Amino acid sequence: MSELRVLARLRRWANALPPIGVDSALAAAALVAQLWPLLFRDNPYGGPWDWWGYASVIAATVPLAWRRRAPAVVLIVSLVLGESYDLVDEVAAQPIWYGGLVALYTVAAYSGRVTRVAMFTVTIGGGLLMVGSWETAMRGIVLFVAAYAIGRAAAASRARAAVLEERAAQLAREREIEAERAAERERARIARDMHDILAHAVSVMVVQAEAGPLAVEGDPARAVAAFDAIAAAGRDAMEQLRRMLNVLKEGEGPRAPQPTIAALPGLADQVRATGLEVTYSTAGEPRPMSPDAEVAAYRITQEALTNVVKHAGGARAGIALTWQERELMIDITDDGRGRDPGLPSGGNGLIGIRERAAACGGSAQAGPRADGRGFRVSVRLPVQGVTA
Repeated sequence: MSELRVLARLRRWANALPPIGVDSALAAAALVAQLWPLLFRDNPYGGPWDWWGYASVIAATVPLAWRRRAPAVVLIVSLVLGESYDLVDEVAAQPIWYGGLVALYTVAAYSGRVTRVAMFTVTIGGGLLMVGSWETAMRGIVLFVAAYAIGRAAAASRARAAVLEERAAQLAREREIEAERAAERERARIARDMHDILAHAVSVMVVQAEAGPLAVEGDPARAVAAFDAIAAAGRDAMEQLRRMLNVLKEGEGPRAPQPTIAALPGLADQVRATGLEVTYSTAGEPRPMSPDAEVAAYRITQEALTNVVKHAGGARAGIALTWQERELMIDITDDGRGRDPGLPSGGNGLIGIRERAAACGGSAQAGPRADGRGFRVSVRLPVQGVTA
């Protein structure tokens, strides 16, 4: 495992260096290996090596510094100058030409298919024509074929790495897009909640504010109750809005719990303070629901009661919960006259009710009651583990 970490670290260092620097270091290493026989072997001819041996070795190896810029040209130069080494007899034997091997590897790794096949053919064919024995030819073929194969393997590995990087980048982009969509959905949810809170609180406060002055002289106790209802609605709205605004701040702690079905009796009491008679009833065995459905049940009921207070003009409203095996039915009814027939129906409040129900797999319907006495909002929400 430690060896793999060392190799990975070396690969990161190599990738951090400029290509010309890496190729220059490789050319220097190949040059030292190529000059080794000329520097440290005994001279069988009894005199110094011919200068041509040094010149051809240097000229055949130094171009490796530009191997990735012009792979085919560097390979041809390396092969031609390497073959010129044998023009002079007074030089040491060169068992391996490292420059040519590195250059062929580079062609196989970086060049197009036509170029690399042509260069490979020229390299093998030229080597067979120039060598002095079949043993030397076979050794050369094995080495050059191995260099070409390693180059192709490196190209395939690089291509796979590029595909994986592109896939990772695509996944990152998709995660960012999904995060943005989730943020938009959350902002829309918060906007709906804030609308419901404000609409409900303001409606209650307006009704009580209009009734309060009329009761100040004739019924002081009722006036005090109206003002208390205004204060209670305002405090409740401020508390809920403060929780929601905290959600929008970065670095805030856990989100405070949203109101759920358990808070519906309290909502009914709050509306009763406006002077509207509100009944609350349940039937059936309560079943667990998803958190989204619980919040939706409360917000839908809140919006429906707000519409009753603002538009119905009635004296009574009812909240009826009916638990069934696969769903919860919520009916909010009133005995008011409803909206002026001359005005368009189906405002933003009813649209919001339908959207909330659909968002958690349910449905909602709204319209005049069958007996013509008031308005009815009917909602179906799935219980947990059951989709509508």
